[in-house]
Amino acid sequence: MHALPRAALWAALTVTAVTAASADMPSPVPVTGPGVTGTVVRYASMPSAHVESRHVDVWLPPGYGKDPGKRYPVLYMHDGQNLFDPATSYGNVDWAVDEAMTRLIEQGEVREAIIVGVWNTPKRFEEYMPQRAVQGAKKIKMPGFDVRAKDVIADRYLEFLVTELKPFIDANYRTLPDRANTTIMGSSMGGLISQYAMSVYPEVFGGAGCVSTHWPAGDGIALDDFAAHLPDPATHRYWFDFGTATLDASYEPYQRRADEILRKAGYVEGQNWITKKFEGAEHSETAWRLRVDQPLKFLIGR
Repeated sequence: MHALPRAALWAALTVTAVTAASADMPSPVPVTGPGVTGTVVRYASMPSAHVESRHVDVWLPPGYGKDPGKRYPVLYMHDGQNLFDPATSYGNVDWAVDEAMTRLIEQGEVREAIIVGVWNTPKRFEEYMPQRAVQGAKKIKMPGFDVRAKDVIADRYLEFLVTELKPFIDANYRTLPDRANTTIMGSSMGGLISQYAMSVYPEVFGGAGCVSTHWPAGDGIALDDFAAHLPDPATHRYWFDFGTATLDASYEPYQRRADEILRKAGYVEGQNWITKKFEGAEHSETAWRLRVDQPLKFLIGR
């Protein structure tokens, strides 16, 4: 598959800059450098009425701009600084989502799709902890953290995604904005907020990729909320996975509880739900990079 020449692609994106400026939003700036594959643009310090401003990166598939009538599914991903560029990633190791998508598109294993990487902030835990699950609690059990339940702002973070960011992306890019073509994904606490997003906004997100989901937060307090608010298995799907080393070593008992919840709710493993165990995999960007192909194929595969 041949990518559109960069000059032609930037000409096609000029409408984005115009629309961004008219909405008092930052204009897109190209992200380049070693380890960045394809077209990635950054909206720096994107403002929000609900949460702190943050960078948002957008990766465009190789064919974007070749057919002005074509529209694309969108995958929203948390911890956006860790997805495309090793220079901004934790430990200078990124997920290589740009390389994985380029490869999978060329192989015909996924549809061409837009990936939106939403950077985290210093309030990552407060934004990613399912808020409804901790209502009524005073503190959240979490080794190394001292977080009060009243400080959790996940609902505000999701409002940013759904009422501000998604409309902006849909207005500036040729998206397929419906639920079936809108998915969400993250790792660790990002896995928790991904499953929560689909339960709070089941009309918006049709699939959730939950990688090394940090169910132990609050000693599994999010599992009861997960069980009480599962969307319809006829229209939604879940990817879950976990490793067996470092932090992931404690995940299996919690994930098996989540699996049983899905099973009782009518989800069918291998169809609209997958849980995978990766022996020896640790809790790190290095491990997620090695297996990111699999949730991508599940969420936006052909």
